[in-house]
Amino acid sequence: MGLLSILRKLRSTPERELRLLLLGLDNAGKTTILKTLASEDITHITPTAGFNIKSVISDGFKLNVWDIGGQRKIRPYWKNYFENTDVLIYVVDAADKKRLEETGIELYELLSDDKLVNVPLLVYANKQDLPEALPAAELAQTLGLPTIKDRAWQIQACTASQGTGVREGMEWVCKSIKKK
Repeated sequence: MGLLSILRKLRSTPERELRLLLLGLDNAGKTTILKTLASEDITHITPTAGFNIKSVISDGFKLNVWDIGGQRKIRPYWKNYFENTDVLIYVVDAADKKRLEETGIELYELLSDDKLVNVPLLVYANKQDLPEALPAAELAQTLGLPTIKDRAWQIQACTASQGTGVREGMEWVCKSIKKK
């Protein structure tokens, strides 16, 4: 192995590992976001019955992303994954107005858990390509995000199926961790 390849290997070694928890209601786009981050094919995605884990290198961090299924019967088990979470990523289908109240209730239940105190929150306002999708700013107001004072938070408009806005959300994650 030459000096150049050793230097490349050292540069690509992440400074720090982070545990990211990716949650949201079923069909919000969590797995699509995960696969987009990992540069994987998204043409055949099925509902997550348990969980998926992917590791992604971003901005000097190794991001271990845990994607947990969002079906109603799985949600009580979310709490089993809270331990050692560095960042909570919550995905909302911004076009599914019928479920906004339900997703808001689930989000605030998460934020009230002791194991997630002070954990930064990234909300992806997904499916922005659909005409009925709420813009990120309006979704933030609807979910009451501006009232959150106990943690850093960010809302990011995205269209996971096109990869739009996904990387920008991860950039915020890395910047918010660097500030800590």
